[in-house]
Amino acid sequence: MRRPVPTPAGLLLAGLCAALWAVDWATVADPRAWVVLAAGPVVAGVALLPCGPPERRGVVAAVLSLAVTAALLLPSRGTGGSWGLLESGALLVLLAHAARHTAPRRVVPLCVLLWIAAAGAPLRMPSDRAAETAAFALTLLAGAAAGLGGYLRILDARRARAIAAVREHERHELARDLHDFVAHHVTGIVVQAQAAQAIRATAPERLEPLLRSIEQAGAETLDSMRRLVRVLREQDSGSVRPQDLIAELGRLVADRPGAVLELAEGVRTGVRLAPEVETSVHRLVQEALTNVTRHAPGSPVTRVSLSTDGERLTVEVVNDAGPGRGQGPPGGRGGLGLIGLRERVEAVDGTLSAGPLPAGGWRVTGVFPLLGLAGSRP
Repeated sequence: MRRPVPTPAGLLLAGLCAALWAVDWATVADPRAWVVLAAGPVVAGVALLPCGPPERRGVVAAVLSLAVTAALLLPSRGTGGSWGLLESGALLVLLAHAARHTAPRRVVPLCVLLWIAAAGAPLRMPSDRAAETAAFALTLLAGAAAGLGGYLRILDARRARAIAAVREHERHELARDLHDFVAHHVTGIVVQAQAAQAIRATAPERLEPLLRSIEQAGAETLDSMRRLVRVLREQDSGSVRPQDLIAELGRLVADRPGAVLELAEGVRTGVRLAPEVETSVHRLVQEALTNVTRHAPGSPVTRVSLSTDGERLTVEVVNDAGPGRGQGPPGGRGGLGLIGLRERVEAVDGTLSAGPLPAGGWRVTGVFPLLGLAGSRP
C-alpha cells in the first residue's frame, strides 16, 4: 500500500502546529506544565486528523480542554506562562468548522461548548490580569471564527439553492423537449393511421409497413412518456434512476449514524424494477430512516436489507430500541405517515407491514414486484 504524500498545505499546517507547541514549551514553567504540553498535540490531533465524525471530535476536544482547565484550577491557580496556544488554535479551527457544517439543531450547543473551552483556557494562568486579557482576546477570536464559519455556511446554502434552481430549470427544459417528442410521435401515428385507412381498399399490400411504423412510433412514444413522468417526479433531494437506486439507498444509510445496508446476492445486478417501484422503494427507506431518527434517536443499529426470490423484492428496515423511547409508527401515533406509505406501496402492486419487535425496536417490511431478471428483456 502506498503511503499518502504530504501536500504543501499539510506541511505548512504541521509546521504551524510545531511552532505553536514550541511557544508553549518555552513559556510554561510550572512543574505541572506537562499537562498543557500534552493536551496541545492531543487536541490538535482530534481537531485536524480524520479520526471520526466532526461533531464528535468537536465535543471530545472541548471536553478534554475543559477537563485540563478544571484539573489545573483545583489545588491552586496556574501553570505559569502560556495556557496552551496550540490547544486554543485547534479549538478555534473546530469552532469555525462546526459553525459551517454542523446540523442546525446541534450547531448552537456545539459552538457554545467550543467557545467556552477556548475562552476559558487562560484561567490556567497565575495572573488575573494576564488571564483576563488573554480570555478577552480569545473571546474575540472565537467570535471571529464562529462568524467566519457562519458566513461560509450562508455561502454554501446560497450555492446549493443556485444549483437546485439550475437543476430545476434543466428538468423543465427536458420535460418540454420530451413533451414535444411525444406530440411529434402521436401526430405521426395519427397521420399514418389515416393513410392506412385511405389505401386499405386500393393498396392493401402497403398496410403492413404502415402498421409496423405505427407500432414502432407507439413504442417510442411510451418510452418518451415514461421518461417524461420520471423527470417530473424527480425531487431536488436527488433523482432515483434504475442504475442509481442502490447508490441512493447507500447515501440514505450513510447519513444515518449506526445504519447499515445489506444486499442479498443478485439484488445489485440481478433484478429490474419499474420506475414507479424504484421511487417507492426509495421512499420507504427514506421514511423509515427518518422515523428512526424521530422516534428512536438513541437506537444503536438500524439495518436496511434487500433480498429477492426472483419474483419479488423484499425491503426491510429494522432498528433496535432507543434508550429512552421506542420506535413508533411512521409519522407518529395517529399520524398519516404509515397510511400514506402503505397506499404508495400498494399502488405499485406491493405490500407493506410494520410493527414492533418482541425484544424492542421496530420493523418495516415492503414487498415489491420485479420486472424480471436483468438481461431477460427480449
